[in-house]
Amino acid sequence: MHKANQWYAVYTRPRWEKKVASLLTRRKIENFCPLNKVVRQWADRKKTIYEPLFTSYVFVNAAEADMLRIRQTDGILNFVYWLGKPAVIKETEIDTIKNLLNNYCNVGLEKIQVNVNDTIKVVHGPLMSREGKVLEVMNSSVKVYLPSLGYALVAHVQRSHVEKIVIPNVDNSSTFVNLSTS
Repeated sequence: MHKANQWYAVYTRPRWEKKVASLLTRRKIENFCPLNKVVRQWADRKKTIYEPLFTSYVFVNAAEADMLRIRQTDGILNFVYWLGKPAVIKETEIDTIKNLLNNYCNVGLEKIQVNVNDTIKVVHGPLMSREGKVLEVMNSSVKVYLPSLGYALVAHVQRSHVEKIVIPNVDNSSTFVNLSTS
């Protein structure tokens, strides 16, 4: 029985995101290169351009059998790995990114403040989608305890690669969601 396709992230050469997406499309490999619609001001005119939301990342929806063919695509450096295997990206996260870009222009990625004892979710890099508790905050990284792995793991994660999870108040107010990456 064939395993269903899953979303993965691949690292690309710098400024090759759109080209890699085009090459993958030519190879009939489903992909998603999130493009942000941005208005740029030049001295003599304004111009709307589409630039990659995530630098050096393209998402691919593929089966494990297609991974070698994907890796051999010009401009792809490698898959994003988690625990020795290509990290699987949740379909809901891909849908959230698509929804945001379809409904808004000039989408910004912002760095967030995290403090000791905050509950966070890693949103970028090899620990993506893991939730944990902030143990320590350094200049450019946070030390996070990640209990969802089934054992204690302390990982140094860049501040820009986490989002703070805000627990709703007792009065059932909604949860704050912040998408961020570097």
